[in-house]
Parts: sequence; C-alpha cells; structure tokens
Amino acid sequence: MRKIKVFDTTLRDGEQSPGVNLTKEEKLAIAEQLSMLKVDVIEAGFPISSQGDFESVKTIAEKIRDVEIAALARANYKDIDCAWEAIQDAENPRIHVFIATSPIHMKYKLNMTPNQVIERAVDAVKYASKYTQNIEFSAEDASRSDLEFLYLIFEKVIQAGATVINVPDTVGYAIPQEFGTFIKKIKENTKGIDKVELSVHCHNDLGMATANTVAAVINGADQVEVAVNGIGERAGNSALEEVIMTFVTRKDFFKDIIVTQDTSQIIKLSTMVSNFTGMPVQPNKAIVGKNAFAHESGIHQDGLIKERTTYEIMDAKSIGLKNNSLVLGKHSGRHAFKEYLNASGYKVDEDTFEKLFNKFKNLADKKKNLSNADIDALISDEIYKVEDYYVLDYVSVNTGNTVLPTATIKIKVGDQVIQKAACSGDGPIDAIFKTINEVVDIPSISLVSYKIEAITEGTDALGEAIVKLKIEDEIYTGRSVESDVTYASSLAYINALNKYISKKQKKVRNV
Repeated sequence: MRKIKVFDTTLRDGEQSPGVNLTKEEKLAIAEQLSMLKVDVIEAGFPISSQGDFESVKTIAEKIRDVEIAALARANYKDIDCAWEAIQDAENPRIHVFIATSPIHMKYKLNMTPNQVIERAVDAVKYASKYTQNIEFSAEDASRSDLEFLYLIFEKVIQAGATVINVPDTVGYAIPQEFGTFIKKIKENTKGIDKVELSVHCHNDLGMATANTVAAVINGADQVEVAVNGIGERAGNSALEEVIMTFVTRKDFFKDIIVTQDTSQIIKLSTMVSNFTGMPVQPNKAIVGKNAFAHESGIHQDGLIKERTTYEIMDAKSIGLKNNSLVLGKHSGRHAFKEYLNASGYKVDEDTFEKLFNKFKNLADKKKNLSNADIDALISDEIYKVEDYYVLDYVSVNTGNTVLPTATIKIKVGDQVIQKAACSGDGPIDAIFKTINEVVDIPSISLVSYKIEAITEGTDALGEAIVKLKIEDEIYTGRSVESDVTYASSLAYINALNKYISKKQKKVRNV
C-alpha cells in the first residue's frame, strides 16, 4: 500500500494569486484548518519576500505541531537563512529550495549555464543541510526541461542532502499522458531517486493540473503539491479537494493508495479560503462549487430520489455538506416538487398538487433565480387562500443616518381604522414590523426569515418581499411585489398575519 503525501501550498503559491493579501491571523486560521484536514505538509510561505510573510510563517511554525511546516527559499544563502529562522521552532521543519532548470529560464531569467545551475543547486542544498535533514529541492519549469539534465541535477542534489525531489509543471504546459511518462522516466533513470520522495507541483494553465497530478501518482510520484480551491499563480494550482477526492472516490482504481485525510473538513476549508482571499468559488467548480451536489434537471432529480448514486459518485456528507440539493427550477419535474412538499411538511391532495405544480412551472419560466422562499410563498398562497382581515391603509417611515428609524402604520379591520405611531427600530424594516405587531395585538409573533430582491431591472425595479413568521408554533409565509420595498415588506408581513387569522377562524368555526 502507498501513502501519498499531501503538500498544501495555499499559503504560499495560493497567496500569490493576484489581489490576495492574507493577514497573519487569517493564515494561521487556514493552517489550523489544514491541520484538522490532516495534510502532511503545509508550505506556510516565502519568508524572504516580506516581513509580514516571515512573521506569518514563524507563527504557524510555532503553533501548528502535527504537520511538517515548509518555507520556500531561492538557491542562495540569504533566503535559506531567513527560511530557517522562520521555521526553526516547527516540530518538523522543511526548507524548500528551488532553481529554474529549463533552457528558456536558464538563458533569459537566470543568465546561467546548465553547469552553473547545478553548482548553485548543490551548494544551496548543502548549505540548507546544516540546519535540517528535511530538504526539498524543486526544479522550476521542470516540464519544459531536458530530461537528461534533470537526471543529472537531481542526482547531484540527492547526493548533497535533498530528501524530496519536486518536479513542477510551473506553467501548466504538460499533457497527462506525457507528464506521467516524464515522471516514470525520472524514477527509472535518476540515481538515488529510490532513496527520496518524488513530488509533483502542477499548474492549471491548460486546465489539466489535477489530471497531470493524478497521472504522476500513477507513475510513481510520492507527494502531491496542491492548493485549496485550486488557487495560485495565473490559472492556479492542482486543487487539493479534487486530488484527494479522486483517490477516495476511485479507490476501485487506486487500490494501493491510502488516504489519511479527513475529507469531512473540505467544505469548511474551502469556504474559509474563499472568504479570506475574496476569491469566490465558481458554481460549477468540482467538489466544492455550490452546484457540485445540486440538481435541477427533472430526469436527474427523479433518479436521485430513487437512488442517490444514479447521478452522484460522491456522498455530499463525505466533504462536510449535510446533504445534496434538489434545486427547483424550470427543468424540475413532478417527483422533485413532490419531494420538496413532503420535506417541507406540506400535505396536499392530488388536485391541489397539480395546481401548485402548474403555478410553480409558470413562476420558474418567468423568474431566473427561484429560491425556496419563492416556492414557500407560492405554496402558502394556494394552501392558505385568505380574505384580507387586516388591510394596510397607510405606512410612513422616517429614516436616515442622523435620525432613529420610526414607522407610522394605519391598518383597517373591516371599516375600523387602527393607528399606531412612533414605533422605532434598528432600521426602517424593523420599525415597520414592530409597529405592525403593536397594532394587530397578536401575541408571540416571531420573524423566521425576511427576503427582499429585485425582480426587474433599473432604478424603478419591482421589489419582491417574502416574510416568514412563526405564530403559535406554526409557520406562515407572506409575499408582496411593489416598486417601494418598504411598502412591499409591510404588505408581505400583513399577508402572513392574515393567513394566521384565517386559519384561526376556521378552527373556531369547526369547533
């Protein structure tokens, strides 16, 4: 059985994403979550790059005790000294030394001959070995390097003390079959490679980072270098969640690979990294995108209801989600809609169900983004058809940044007008709802949820307000659409109250 090491570079290569600048506290929080996921190595940063990065790496090295902590360094003494100073208090510190090896990099970036590059690499590894025996050497742009040259430089740095050899596809140039063969040849032709760990670090410029990483593992790689959500330079790195879940999901193929990571921590880690970096996860992103376990197609939903594995190769719970999601939209069928009614506690006869389903399909055709709140309001309107016991006669709100939001409400009950003024709140909507509560005198009204969104475009857009209230342990949903959102919110609230009154009156009549 093979244990493939997971080397996470979110805090180093991931933070090099344009526009990303994590604080020390954010980096530590991510490192702690990576530790909970049980990655093997955390590349905490590039200490020489800034004082802030140095301090972050040092803090992580001091506080994270059950994971190897790596720091990046160019092949020079100053970088290596700085890296060691930052990670020396780690339980198992690793110095990660790199130098470019491709002809184009050596000629145009380094202005060095191949022999000079070998000499610099060997000298750097020997220098790092005075600090630690845990030394990783990376041949930058290895996938565009000459194989014979890689055999030689890897042999020399292994002799100098390197314990991990990393083969980066730095610019995402490789093709999976090609890269797999590339790794196999390095394994077969590099002297001493059997005594060290062989690692790969793949970028996603052509969208094949994960495929290249997996191909490398198939051909003998011992360590994968990955980043949460696949973030990193340019198009990013091989995604941690994709690589790990490939091994977990296809254990029938990867029979000899042991996965020791706690995959239930993945979604929490993904959300944390997205929030801290300000980089949203695309909806269709593999594993962690919001659509990864969501289904709208009626055919798919019907299959899932009958047997989850018809359209899901992974269990949502395996990455930390509570369950998959049946998204109700214009492509949904009767089975999915009925499943939603049952799960939400609505009990209806067949005639009512057909009316509801037809209304639902009409609404789904008109509205691009259909939420559960929309569907609840539609169902509530049909099930709890009511006459307006309370009628909103007048609403006025006084608000601003220098005044206390205050609402004045007039409500009619029959021909009688009830008025309640000068009820204030934390904002205009809070003031409106509090004032209505005072006017109607219904005990124990609890606001469960409130939603407002534009359903047309422009400054004169129609606003849809949906209010969900809990009264006497039952839920009542109110809805209204108006160009004035404060008015719409008032009407929606009263609509929910009218449903409560109607139901209460029916109970009295039945008695």
